[in-house]
Amino acid sequence: MSDYTSVENASALKLMQATMRFNKAEFRQRKIVGIKMSELGLLFSIKKNVKTGTTGLMVSEISHILRVTSPTVTQLIKTMEKKGWIERTMDEVDRRAVRISLTDEGEAVVERAIESTMESFAGLIEYLGEEEGNQLAELLTKAYTYYESQAESSAGGAIEPC
Repeated sequence: MSDYTSVENASALKLMQATMRFNKAEFRQRKIVGIKMSELGLLFSIKKNVKTGTTGLMVSEISHILRVTSPTVTQLIKTMEKKGWIERTMDEVDRRAVRISLTDEGEAVVERAIESTMESFAGLIEYLGEEEGNQLAELLTKAYTYYESQAESSAGGAIEPC
């Protein structure tokens, strides 16, 4: 059992409830019609991480970036290839390896998603005001840094039951 004071528990509970409400909010549900969040994640990862002069990313690289297994990425790639958003090409150096890149249609999907996301966050900034919007961004960045450091320090460790 935890030895936190009741004030700390109240603050932790308040933060947990706010986070849970945020996760249920429209922000999480915002999608471009016909595109899943997992597909957008893959498209953004490819767009952001393909180095100039290469023909794309390997499945193992995408798997590492998204922190999911290679079979999960492979299934997602098959679906998105059917939609015409990505293409596979043979690696020029290692003919056994396959590279994944965006098609023109995939690039267009990414651009629509960026526009939609920017509109959403611009609306939030308008609602909060610039000062509170900046404070929120700073606090979320700080929270992310905290949880990343916790994950790194406990890599491979067991999670205690609640």
